[in-house]
Amino acid sequence: MPALFFNIIKLLFLAMLFLFLWQIARAVRAHVGANPGTRTDGFAAEVVVLTGGGDPERVRLRPQGHVFGRSEDADIPIDDPYASEFHARVGVADNKVIVHDLGSTNGTYVNGRRVTSPTTVVRGDTVQIGKTILEVR
Repeated sequence: MPALFFNIIKLLFLAMLFLFLWQIARAVRAHVGANPGTRTDGFAAEVVVLTGGGDPERVRLRPQGHVFGRSEDADIPIDDPYASEFHARVGVADNKVIVHDLGSTNGTYVNGRRVTSPTTVVRGDTVQIGKTILEVR
């Protein structure tokens, strides 16, 4: 009887160890951006809307880009009174993520610096549109 009990405990321990390592692998994979479909030619092509109403929203970038703005006609509408109707375009060109301000009133900022021309961003950079923060992943 004690041998059976110890064998069951060993199996439970191994199962828990496997689940723990599996969760670590999933977390590392998500952090590095290795999920299928979120990469384009070997680099991250996704932004996460960190502020604004509700939960963070993940947006997979397409080559022609997404227009972020307050308008319902924008590709990604932002509920932010400081954002212009069509504030900025974030897209992929030549294996790079590019941010382009669309003549917004309050400006677009990358890592705290105002964007005056199309700007290349990398994973971990932040883009500010009004009071809304986007993180490139």
